[in-house]
Amino acid sequence: MRLIIAFSSLALVTAQSVVVQVGSTPDAPGGALQFIPPFFNATKGTTVTFRFTGAPGNHSVTQSSFADPCNPVAGGFDSGNVWIPQTNVTDTPEWTLTITDETKPIWFYCKQPHPNPHCGAGMVGAINAPLIGNTFDNFQVKAKSFSGTPGQGPGNLVGVGASASALPSPITGGASLALAPTPTTATGGSTISSNPGPGTGSPVSTTTGAPSNTAPTSQQSSTGSIVPVGSFAAFLAAALGITML
Repeated sequence: MRLIIAFSSLALVTAQSVVVQVGSTPDAPGGALQFIPPFFNATKGTTVTFRFTGAPGNHSVTQSSFADPCNPVAGGFDSGNVWIPQTNVTDTPEWTLTITDETKPIWFYCKQPHPNPHCGAGMVGAINAPLIGNTFDNFQVKAKSFSGTPGQGPGNLVGVGASASALPSPITGGASLALAPTPTTATGGSTISSNPGPGTGSPVSTTTGAPSNTAPTSQQSSTGSIVPVGSFAAFLAAALGITML
């Protein structure tokens, strides 16, 4: 019984939720073109819910790489472009990723190119970025030096190190969705993306699937730390008098 309690407690500690605001207002600190928070740490299994709150705003969450911040990485995730009108929509569109690999950084950007590329203005984000070397700050500097048009093709729901099971939703009240992955239903009813990688595609105007309305149990800041599962399990077992083999 104590072993069951120990591992139940471990699940509560490692399971996390993070909410990221996509876009803001021109008068906000940092301006309209930003992810809030722009970078944070997240363990495997953490859900990251992106809330498209910038009004008016047309933004995406598109996976890239440190080497090329403003172009999609092959096989990366992509929310598609979510348009929020000037008048706030009744229900804020949300898109939820689940972290599948916490051992490598995850980089992303907004691919909106008009009137000026949002990525080139510094609208980028990172998950589990290193504290030295390829840091978030250096990633953003590289993005701001980008010239040209960011990659626009739809990516995938399943990305590198993180995946989504549905498109952003709800898309109602004047909101719209374009250049998004094309979900298909696999055996067993699970939803996957049929796009093999960056390319061109038709806009998607409506989606299915309910938004995530679960409030985060905890949110890490950019200075947050990751709790190693193995070391914590050993500590917890010792505290409860359990011998782990």
